Amino acid sequence: MKKEKTAIKVDMDHIAMLAVGKGWFVVDKPSGLSIHNEPGADLCSILINHIDNSPWFQNQIGYDSNFGLHAVHRLDKQTSGTVLLACRPDVLRHFAAQFEARTVKKRYVAILHGKLAAPEGTGGWGIWQWPLSQQAGGRQCPAGKGPQLECQTRFRILRHSRHYTLIECEPLTGRKHQIRRHANIAGHCVVGDERYGTRRACNFLKNKCGFNRFGLHASSITLRLPDFVNPVTIQSLEIPAEMQRLLSEDDLE
Repeated sequence: MKKEKTAIKVDMDHIAMLAVGKGWFVVDKPSGLSIHNEPGADLCSILINHIDNSPWFQNQIGYDSNFGLHAVHRLDKQTSGTVLLACRPDVLRHFAAQFEARTVKKRYVAILHGKLAAPEGTGGWGIWQWPLSQQAGGRQCPAGKGPQLECQTRFRILRHSRHYTLIECEPLTGRKHQIRRHANIAGHCVVGDERYGTRRACNFLKNKCGFNRFGLHASSITLRLPDFVNPVTIQSLEIPAEMQRLLSEDDLE
């Protein structure tokens, strides 16, 4: 049976603008919203519509309508958090060069199944360094098929609830679904992850807890902005309410 896609209705009231500059801006993407794969209803479509109907904002960002709007990086549809977009070709090249040089730092918060043991690394940070293939894996083979490449994810524990662990993590390499795959191999899948977690756990979260997303949120991005010498960190406003609620209700069980 073909799985039906779940559509959500999102407008600018649900998309927080985190930072703005000439030729770029950063938004806080909601879970369930594709960045560019659903023309007319994805993040880029909603933002372009906002720009077209806001002369003030067009002026703020120096919008080049001939160039349009481009996401500099990607988040999975069910992952929420910081997304950087560029609307001038020189600015896109400026940011793309940093991603290619791997000088951009992206941090996430994630809710994992079970009680992850505290790492023994310096300052409370540990590291997952299982090799992964460049392509995505799956529940039975999270490392993926084909050549295994060096892969590192830093993590630290923020809190435990009765059944879950909230961590902060930072991928130091750039493999597809890296955090989700490393969490699976560690034995503590990201909650709500149907690809790398179990269907039983996902169904329980949906039907019993009303939790219909990944427990993964891109909390900050650090990079050098145009005309800035030093890197700047742009942070999400907060951990999404659905994730906070899951942890709080779990503590009350």
